[in-house]
Amino acid sequence: MGRRKQIDTGMYFCPHKDCSNYGKVGIDNQIIGSGCYGKHQTQLLRCKVCQRTFSARRGTPLFGLKANEQTFYDVIACLAEGNGIRATARIKHVDKDTVTSWLDKASQHVEAVSRYLMVNLHFEAVQMDEFWSFVKKRRHGALL
Repeated sequence: MGRRKQIDTGMYFCPHKDCSNYGKVGIDNQIIGSGCYGKHQTQLLRCKVCQRTFSARRGTPLFGLKANEQTFYDVIACLAEGNGIRATARIKHVDKDTVTSWLDKASQHVEAVSRYLMVNLHFEAVQMDEFWSFVKKRRHGALL
């Protein structure tokens, strides 16, 4: 049996408000890996202070996502390119209601999503503006 896989937990913190470790981010945050769960093997974390476990996706638009993570990002990228909800659903082979739900989830996490799109998907500022304009119109019920 080989050595257990080590993960960087420096960006995580205990999400339980009654824990003395709540909100502490960094090397000394007392968060460790605690296995995986689900079909896509999502990382499970544990706080060494309160001993409770939580998903690494907690507090992100990916929390509770049953589909492949890359599919989620591909749908958001497709919307950012200026495609409508129905067009995105056809292109990515996802139900239009799923696209709408994911758009709502992503728009609730604007800052984190923007950072991911800029860094990992190499969006230009114009594409980012187009995406958030689309989100704003969608929230006002102009598109579907």
